[in-house]
Amino acid sequence: MKTLTPRMRAVVVHGPDDVRVDERARPTPGAGEVLLAVEWGGICGSDIAYWKKGASGTASLAHPLVLGHEFAGRIAALGDGVTGLDVGQAVTVHPARPVGDGVLPERIAGRTNLYPRVRYFGSAAFDPHTDGGFSEYRTVDAAQIRPLPAGVTTEQGAVAEPLAVALHAVGRVPELRGRTVLVNGCGPIGSLVVAAARYRGAGRVIAADLSSSSLAVARAMGADETRDLSAGEVLPEDVEVVFEASGAPAALGPVLRATARGGTLVQVGNLPGTAVAAALGDLVTREITWIGSYRFVEEIDDALRALGDGLDVTPLITHRFPLERAGEALAVAADPTSGSSKVMLRLGCHPTQDVHSD
Repeated sequence: MKTLTPRMRAVVVHGPDDVRVDERARPTPGAGEVLLAVEWGGICGSDIAYWKKGASGTASLAHPLVLGHEFAGRIAALGDGVTGLDVGQAVTVHPARPVGDGVLPERIAGRTNLYPRVRYFGSAAFDPHTDGGFSEYRTVDAAQIRPLPAGVTTEQGAVAEPLAVALHAVGRVPELRGRTVLVNGCGPIGSLVVAAARYRGAGRVIAADLSSSSLAVARAMGADETRDLSAGEVLPEDVEVVFEASGAPAALGPVLRATARGGTLVQVGNLPGTAVAAALGDLVTREITWIGSYRFVEEIDDALRALGDGLDVTPLITHRFPLERAGEALAVAADPTSGSSKVMLRLGCHPTQDVHSD
């Protein structure tokens, strides 16, 4: 563990195209909290949106925000009343905390991802905002801490959150074992859906994208076959289960056409909140079941088990940057020509891994 100092650095977005590495006071854990010495963070699309537009979805910046909801590190201190955790322990974080009494209608009981008000690390949905974990230290409710299995590094642990998103999406289909699966869109989430489908026993996984570098990552994550749509290749036909991970409205028509009659389409990629043109006729005439998938409930625990079982997320990680180069890291993650998939930030000391920009 590094020596605790009264100050720390944090990656803070102040507005559109304005991200800075600011110095702040190191927080102190209160009752029921732990102080996490953050080691690694993964850049997500919402981090990029806050940086580029000052907003992500309907959440807009009212004041500066520390970015990051994918992060892991080691416990630096325990607040009063915290038991079952140890200083120095390697952990990751469940970034969501429902606001309110936690009661949901019976039809969605337990599905806390659908709770109407949720505080999420690195989110401007509330004012004051919920600062994220792209900082050298972060206090976290002990209930949100998840210990890493033996053999899982903190860098891998920082990928547990997006892997949980993928496992939740795969879990929206009751049984994948032996079935043929198509994943359309092979950014970080789509490539993790490939890995999650393989982990859940899919018989054959086909991946499609417009980017050859993204398809290379999907192959490394377990795809049996890839379709390069930019090279004129087309989606396969009559696929039993399809995961749409691009979030592009123009993809909906071709993806529905690729889905077998009576098949299932899981929408993983976020679609725009405004009206768009999309060809949806096959949804009716082919009696396709179209299912939404949003964040995750407790699948971060499944993600950690999968990592402990040997699910390898390292092919997803294409770039690593130190904290002081956060602006460059965001630019690489946002650039579709950079060949990046998951871009990682090293936020604190790690005795066994050097930092470099690939």
